[in-house]
Amino acid sequence: MDETYDVVVIGGGAAGLSGALALGRARRSVAVVDDGTPRNAPAHEMHNYLGRDGTPPAELRSAGRAEVAGYGVALVDDRVTAVGGSAGSFTVETAGGRVLGARRLLVTTGLVDELPDVPGVRELWGTDVLHCPYCHGWEVRDQPIGVLATGPMAVHQALLWRQLSGDVVLFRHGAVLSGEEAEQLAARGVTVLEGPVATLETDGGRLSGVRLADGEVVPRAAVVVTPRFTARSAVLAGLGLEAVPFEMGPHVVGSRIPADPRGATAVPGVWVAGNVADPGAQVIGAAAAGLMAGAQINADLVAEETWAAVEVVRAQADPEFGEAWWEERYRSHGSGAWSGRVNDVLAAEAAELPPGRALDAGAGEGGDAVWLARRGWEVTALDLSRTALDRAAAAARSAGVRIETRHADVTAWEPGEERWDLVTASFLHLLPDRRDDVLRRLAAAVAPGGTLLVTAHDGGDCSRGVQRPGLPGWYATGEQMAAVLDPADWAVEAAETRPRDARGHEHGSVHVADTVLRARRRQSSSSRV
Repeated sequence: MDETYDVVVIGGGAAGLSGALALGRARRSVAVVDDGTPRNAPAHEMHNYLGRDGTPPAELRSAGRAEVAGYGVALVDDRVTAVGGSAGSFTVETAGGRVLGARRLLVTTGLVDELPDVPGVRELWGTDVLHCPYCHGWEVRDQPIGVLATGPMAVHQALLWRQLSGDVVLFRHGAVLSGEEAEQLAARGVTVLEGPVATLETDGGRLSGVRLADGEVVPRAAVVVTPRFTARSAVLAGLGLEAVPFEMGPHVVGSRIPADPRGATAVPGVWVAGNVADPGAQVIGAAAAGLMAGAQINADLVAEETWAAVEVVRAQADPEFGEAWWEERYRSHGSGAWSGRVNDVLAAEAAELPPGRALDAGAGEGGDAVWLARRGWEVTALDLSRTALDRAAAAARSAGVRIETRHADVTAWEPGEERWDLVTASFLHLLPDRRDDVLRRLAAAVAPGGTLLVTAHDGGDCSRGVQRPGLPGWYATGEQMAAVLDPADWAVEAAETRPRDARGHEHGSVHVADTVLRARRRQSSSSRV
């Protein structure tokens, strides 16, 4: 896994960037993956976007990318090739070989306009070949317009465009009109030409007319077609999301990914917005849908994090619940809940210490304990979870070393008469009403001349938008931890906050901070802490 984010947005158009903007402003870690092929690229301008009417699509996209980047959103210029996993642990693979992890997904891949197979249509698409009177009609008002009947919406199109020009011709092109439809067209003054269309004629790269199969050329300034709107949804097949027919009135005119009004799909953790969900949405509608989906994703994550915080409080207040909670956490991560690497602070602070006896309190799956054992320490790994301890022992065997494992709740554990030359605890977080008591007992386990090393998350991470369970007050400063120690017995060598770049387990690369306490027990120490 190269990077892990709260949300990965697949597609960087109006919907995707609007969703990313909402999420970035909510201090979420977000990546937008986009291959740079927006549907509206051929269009010179976009319309009906209040305050931005007439803006070139590329200009809106560029401005949107700059805005989301200002809120820390990562922009990945690549094409997504596969999506897998489930809520909380999605994987997004790209053509460039990157693998992104995500707790949630927002898919805004848009659609493909499948155009009629008439020579000249594709070449003039988005300039003189049009489909939406609201998007492009004003620009060709009062000009000669042709409507190519290649789909069930042709008569509807002709009547809409007649609102914009008194010279509208419907090229029947083999389509069958009902008597009622013919009557409507005649009543509105729309001319119907029977012959099939052979090609579109151009002059200087612009449309000049429509050539019929019999050779007649009908001068036109614009031609209207009805594409089939096909959702760009193949990448979602790995999640079990399949497109369904998209209907306009009684006619099926394309496909879409079904979702509720706020963008949630049938797959937990996956939202959609924009044309992939609503092929009829214009740019402003797609942007609004992306904003709504982004807000809903953030609310979903907040609910998850709140429940997780409640469970943390329960786990620390109720030993029986706590043990069951940790067992479930480890078992649910079959390949390991943590990275297996040594904590950076331990590696730096213990590198020059002479090996002796070491106690790793809250050892988890043994990353720190194995590192110490490989450097000659006699290690005792203590943890509440038997599953974690079994994994720690297995990791030690794989490394060719031995560690002792002890199953105990550190909040109730007593060292007795045992002493260790190094007592270390990495990211062992406790509620404030228990923290000092546990620190005192860990300190009591340090032999004279030995070292106490405690590393924790800094409470300031919470105010910087890093997702941590609980409140900033749950996380002690170095000074608060050092205050537990009796200066007569202890020499505090470090009590500080250290910034670093975190990568992996919970987030992508993000600036965080660690609280570090390192203290040496004096050789003449009494039994006091």
